Amino acid sequence: MENLLPGNPTPLRAGNLLNALLSPILIFTFGFGVSGAAIAGVISEYLTASILLWKLNGKVLLIAPDVNVGRFPQYLKSGALLIGRTLALLITTTLSTALAAREGPVPMAGHQICVEVWLAVSLLTDALALAGQALLAGGVSQGNYSQAREVVYKVLQIGALTGVALGFSLFVGFGALSALFSTDSEVLEIAKSGTLFVAGSQPVNAIAFVLDGLYYGVSDFEFAAYSMLRVFDKQFVIGTISSIFLLVAAPLFGLPGVWAGLFLFVALRVVAGLWRLQTRDGPWKFLRTDMEQDSV
Repeated sequence: MENLLPGNPTPLRAGNLLNALLSPILIFTFGFGVSGAAIAGVISEYLTASILLWKLNGKVLLIAPDVNVGRFPQYLKSGALLIGRTLALLITTTLSTALAAREGPVPMAGHQICVEVWLAVSLLTDALALAGQALLAGGVSQGNYSQAREVVYKVLQIGALTGVALGFSLFVGFGALSALFSTDSEVLEIAKSGTLFVAGSQPVNAIAFVLDGLYYGVSDFEFAAYSMLRVFDKQFVIGTISSIFLLVAAPLFGLPGVWAGLFLFVALRVVAGLWRLQTRDGPWKFLRTDMEQDSV
């Protein structure tokens, strides 16, 4: 993004800055509360998109005069698959929030602290996923399969190490970090009880995000979506398995059951992704060594 759109402010920086400035003004000064945060977020997103389109317009032709209509079905299929994948993610995470809310306002507040930190720290590995996606796409498109194989293995290794480092940091500092969100002792006590979930799941989260980037690097959109629907060749639905677990575990164990369900959801994605790479099939044929390719 920085290389494509030189100069300051970049779209992301401008949008984030506007969001940071507008949120306290609308929430506190005008008294809009949660609605103010939503309004600030929407305005910042429109600003980001507007600057992005403006800058891209000077570098690429956004609307080509010779549009290849024949490729529209392919675009629509890829988009539909990714929308389905996103819906599966949202349904499971929304269910976890609903089940946590049933525990009451104080447990819900503690849960929200855990989830916000969990997601924010996990998204740090998104940068690694994007780098892996770009490097992998470059290697495969140029036929440099030895480089592509190295990218896959190195990015996964670095992702795992990054996840371990993030997990250790959160295990040590989550108590102090959660204190930034609330001064209520009961809420902080509940948030502290989720330290193992927030910190312990980071290595798995990191690999899950890295795998997503690798999928997109070789345009494996179909499996990226279907991995939410199948593990191996059995008709196991990852989202359904996790949702059923949540519905059973949350009433029995409360918030620990909710956190275990979220961890299971991410862990199943990792299992499906690693299995996909191990098959070395479809767009992943380049993972086979030259000797293996000659024997096929």
